Amino acid sequence: MSEPVEVKSCGVLLVCGTPIRSFLLMKHADRWDLPKGHVDPGETEIECALREMEEETGILRQHVTIDPDFCIRQQYYVQYKRDGGQKKLKELVIFLGTLSEVPDILLTEHLGFQWFDWNPPHHIQEMSIDPVLRAVEQHVASREHST
Repeated sequence: MSEPVEVKSCGVLLVCGTPIRSFLLMKHADRWDLPKGHVDPGETEIECALREMEEETGILRQHVTIDPDFCIRQQYYVQYKRDGGQKKLKELVIFLGTLSEVPDILLTEHLGFQWFDWNPPHHIQEMSIDPVLRAVEQHVASREHST
């Protein structure tokens, strides 16, 4: 029997262009990250992902087309100082959002941001960002082969 998820975060990998030309990552002091955050009580995964995207980038949800056929889930353990360093099982849910053009970004909680060129394979962060980018690469390739 699998352990219950104790923490859930949802976010959006924002890409620009069709075909993809670039993707957005947010800068923390020690790493790159996607716009994402914890699910509020009563909130669905997609509602959380879009809310966090708006809060962290200033990009309005109506400017983003969410791919209904893409969602990646990752599970791993986290330790938060605020919880006394206790290990908790976290689930991360990432959706794929497409923008037609690069918008202005309004930073609210990150040190910076960068639009990275879409040129797979990507080697940014092996445990977190790279698996999402590989999944998008496979998703895009499977769509191209089915048309």
